[in-house]
Amino acid sequence: MTETSIITTNPYDGQRRAGTVGRALEGVEIRIADPDTGAELGQGEIGVVELRGPNVFLGYWRMPELTANEFRSDGFFITGDLGSIDVDGYLKIVGRLSDMIISGGLNICPKEVETEIDQIDGVVESAVFGLPHPDLGEAACAAVVLKAGLKLSEADIAGALHGVLAKFKQPKRVIFLDALPRNTMSKVQKNRLRDDYAGLFD
Repeated sequence: MTETSIITTNPYDGQRRAGTVGRALEGVEIRIADPDTGAELGQGEIGVVELRGPNVFLGYWRMPELTANEFRSDGFFITGDLGSIDVDGYLKIVGRLSDMIISGGLNICPKEVETEIDQIDGVVESAVFGLPHPDLGEAACAAVVLKAGLKLSEADIAGALHGVLAKFKQPKRVIFLDALPRNTMSKVQKNRLRDDYAGLFD
């Protein structure tokens, strides 16, 4: 991050674990916290990634209120990334806090759902995002890109996820697209998906 420089690395000597960004550099402290309370979470639990160390910036220039909002009282910087730390200290990033879907009071991490959808035969990639829902507050929806010439239905996707994901995490709607919207850095623009399909549950 711009605010922190490098915070983790895969070890020169030791295991490189696929799907992780390695362990904290010497002198850097990383913890996973509940986004609302700031309480530290246990190993393997998903929460917001917070860190402290000599590489972390001191604050935003002439923006004391923003600085106060981005730091805990004990000096840990709130990155806005969602992740977990395993028993050996390897950090896994699973998404952004801003992308978290709160459906019926339950948290849904889009990356977890996307990982399962992407394993379905015929799926090239997917993006899971939240849309306003009259009963749930937000509902998870999935934009899915299929292999050329292949046809799948919403029911096919739902059937493949049945028993794999908890019911509340399964997308309430599936939208099939030729390609996901991306910015110039090739990052999927979920804000565009949210805007384009904002009235889907009206």
